[in-house]
Amino acid sequence: MNSLSPRVVQLTEANSFLKEHPEIQYVDLLITDMNGVVRGKRVERASLSKVYERGINLPASLFALDINGSTVESTGLGLHIGDADRTCFPIPGTLSPEPWQKRPTAQLLMTMHELDGSPFFADPREVLRRVVQKFDDLGLTLCAAFELEFYLIDQENVNGRPQPPRSPISGKRPVSTQVYLIDDLDEYVDCLQDMLEAAKEQGLPADAIVKESAPAQFEVNLHHVEDAIKACDHAVLLKRLIKNIAYDHEMDSTFMAKPYPGQAGNGLHVHISLLDKATGQNIFASDDPEHHGPLRHAIAGILDTLPASMAFLCPNVNSYRRFGAQFYVPNAPSWGLDNRTVAVRVPTGNSEAIRIEHRVAGADANPYLMLASILAGIHHGLTQQLDPGAPVSGNSYEQLEQSLPNNLRDALRELDDSPVMNQYISPEYIDIFVACKEAELEEFETTISDLEYNWYLHTV
Repeated sequence: MNSLSPRVVQLTEANSFLKEHPEIQYVDLLITDMNGVVRGKRVERASLSKVYERGINLPASLFALDINGSTVESTGLGLHIGDADRTCFPIPGTLSPEPWQKRPTAQLLMTMHELDGSPFFADPREVLRRVVQKFDDLGLTLCAAFELEFYLIDQENVNGRPQPPRSPISGKRPVSTQVYLIDDLDEYVDCLQDMLEAAKEQGLPADAIVKESAPAQFEVNLHHVEDAIKACDHAVLLKRLIKNIAYDHEMDSTFMAKPYPGQAGNGLHVHISLLDKATGQNIFASDDPEHHGPLRHAIAGILDTLPASMAFLCPNVNSYRRFGAQFYVPNAPSWGLDNRTVAVRVPTGNSEAIRIEHRVAGADANPYLMLASILAGIHHGLTQQLDPGAPVSGNSYEQLEQSLPNNLRDALRELDDSPVMNQYISPEYIDIFVACKEAELEEFETTISDLEYNWYLHTV
């Protein structure tokens, strides 16, 4: 986590970067809001030193914005406090070029602080840091890697609905649902390759792109890092990169959880392991993972807190349209070995690399809040030595009834009422999150849809 001092080391980072990149004219100062949307300011090159020395001011209400960018006043972070500013400081190691810009521009991640220099509680990055600190206290290092799914879509919608983009190679719109099909990668090879090359230029460990199981749907895999917060930084920046590179290729992209009815949704899977700080050994490593204590405890904690985590894993109304057995989206707390029908999968190919793969969240989740809720469950399971029961073998959808919240309102109730989640994530922050999402729900539920007009206008 970034500290306020010493600033000298950070200023050296800025000066070295500008010396290495004399072409840079502007710097985008980025901060991630509750919805995972990147916001901020653009400054000229000459102002970068002052940013490192003094930070920049942004209103605290930035973390009380709904999905449309409007302040939700019931959070108490808007007019109630005079829409007051807080100070945002750079996160070391995140200064990099933006390869897609016509005018040479760099980017820099920021994090918000109180005026006295302490971290601002409502910054999602700070929410995660507080959970990570609990693992530091146990002498454990978190190792994490995200897998991010997205669709390429046409820049022209049809009656407000998305459609796949025409292939730059064949000129045809894809209809294939062939997962891992190399030919479909070839159809968009220039765009996809530019994404990987831009990620490399920005220091993001994106090591593979695979074709997913819907037309023009792809997945980018990020390599694991021994820093849970940095893993989330990578996911946020990769998402921004994908959007901009797609736009450069005259396409759009979407991380909406369910953009097409009848097609697979976009997921955000995360792989997690824990390393003993003293030995560097993976505490999940085992030749018999089914009966290995630390792994079982961690999984049990995730499953125990999964209903209360759903609002962070699936934070939007559309998030819940993604669920369904035919789309490999788990809808019950479950775990298994090498089983992709469960919520928590344990890949077992290498006994030294045993890890947890969490498979529930949608690509519309905020990575910081998503991971904070998952890690809260893991810590809860480890410290309480919970037991997950037997792993599921075979198709979990045929064996388990849906029991996780299947709509946002129920998920918010589960979060609000959870003693465990309120222990790990500040109740004050949960109140803000719930207030924002309830405001979105109210607007959604009072909007009359086209379907209602089609059904009822002339028939009742």
